[in-house]
Amino acid sequence: MTINRDLFIAGKDVPAVSGRTTEDVNPYTGEVYATLAAGGAEDVTLAVDAAQAAFEDWAAVSPFARRAIFLKAADILESRGEQAADLMAGEAGGTRPWAYFNVALAANMLREAAAAITAPRGEVLTSQEEGALGLAVREPVGVVAAFAPWNAPVILGVRAVAAPLAAGNTVVVKPSEDAPLACGLFVADVLREAGLPDGVLNVVTNAPEDAAEVAEALVSDSRVRAVNFTGSTNIGRIIGTHAARHLKPAVLELGGKNAILVLADADVDYAVDAVTFGVFMNAGQICMSGDRILVHESLAEEFTAKFTAKVAGLPSGNPAEPTTVIGPLVSAAAAQRVARLVADATAKGATLLLGGGEPEGAVHPATVLSGVPKDAELFHGEAFGPVCVVETFATDDEAIALANDTENGLTAGIITENGTHGLAVARRLKTGIVHIGDQSVADEPQAPFGGFKASGYGRFGGRWGIDAFSNTRWVTLATQHAHFPF
Repeated sequence: MTINRDLFIAGKDVPAVSGRTTEDVNPYTGEVYATLAAGGAEDVTLAVDAAQAAFEDWAAVSPFARRAIFLKAADILESRGEQAADLMAGEAGGTRPWAYFNVALAANMLREAAAAITAPRGEVLTSQEEGALGLAVREPVGVVAAFAPWNAPVILGVRAVAAPLAAGNTVVVKPSEDAPLACGLFVADVLREAGLPDGVLNVVTNAPEDAAEVAEALVSDSRVRAVNFTGSTNIGRIIGTHAARHLKPAVLELGGKNAILVLADADVDYAVDAVTFGVFMNAGQICMSGDRILVHESLAEEFTAKFTAKVAGLPSGNPAEPTTVIGPLVSAAAAQRVARLVADATAKGATLLLGGGEPEGAVHPATVLSGVPKDAELFHGEAFGPVCVVETFATDDEAIALANDTENGLTAGIITENGTHGLAVARRLKTGIVHIGDQSVADEPQAPFGGFKASGYGRFGGRWGIDAFSNTRWVTLATQHAHFPF
């Protein structure tokens, strides 16, 4: 049965002003999974109206009452794991284990946000004026525009709203057209059931052809005071430009061209397991996925043989099957894009070690290459699919140079049995995140999450997320009358 959903504005489910709808297609079956309201600029205005109207009351809610809503939402979310798994499979081809991971992490994000609500914020400052007290206080900014992507929809849908709401802001979410239920309306349903007041969170879904108009209308509204976006670097540049034009702070978590380094002292069997996860979890559709596997030349032959053998045995296909590891990409078009990257690389001299060829619908085979030349698009371009390139290095300096040879700088993994060695290498990598003794994919709600260079700026997570969506004010209190020169 096809799901039908309207926009969520001011606590109510309402159709788009235009009356238009858009289809949400299952990437594995090609069938229509849901029909949703296709919001436009006029709906964005209504959503911002609701958020602005709710702001003062929400900001005034006591920290303990606000925290209670977040804790209840976390419990509700955990109870809806099966629903989330169905939504993620139906909308974006997510496998069951990936969905359950999304739910578990997102629930803890809500709990971390709850803890941040009642954590101490602000500072007492020194003052040059005698008898004066100086304070630096954190206050909510107002309405926040949030863009939630499809690839980890429950995690990133929650992350788009948790810190802004916890800081006392109201939010208007534009969810991805590829998973508007899981990364937008489902998250809103959970928070609504937990007791979030009407208008505090609003969701405007849209048709793909209207995405640019809706995004610009949301960012440019004068009542929106901050922006957060997770997605590709190309779209992030556009959102960042809109925000800068209107003098609004933005948190941008963008694409990655992530390397996993397998150093000479690595345990090869562990490295194979770690790299397989880091590359192929969610069919490589994670901003932190390992595109490039850099292996010390002394381990290359053994690693490559064991790695390709393991990858060849990964079950693929139907995301609803509990054993599936590599499900479909988000669309057949996405699978064709990945196939073109692989074909371009091999045509220009890359060696195909495993996979390649034409996808079956949205399912692209697990693919491993080596020797990708610099003139191939895959050398610098993000694969965002079940594809990686294995290359070798002789020295740490060479490995670091290879890892840094990208405009991106999101994350990296360093597989080593020597933590001191790994730390020395990690300090030289130009990324926002690095994991020593592990692969590149990891997320924890209390940690500062974000990239460097073309992978974006600003940080989600922990106190950094609260800081990103609040304003620092300097407040002074004179305890005695001041003296003036005239």
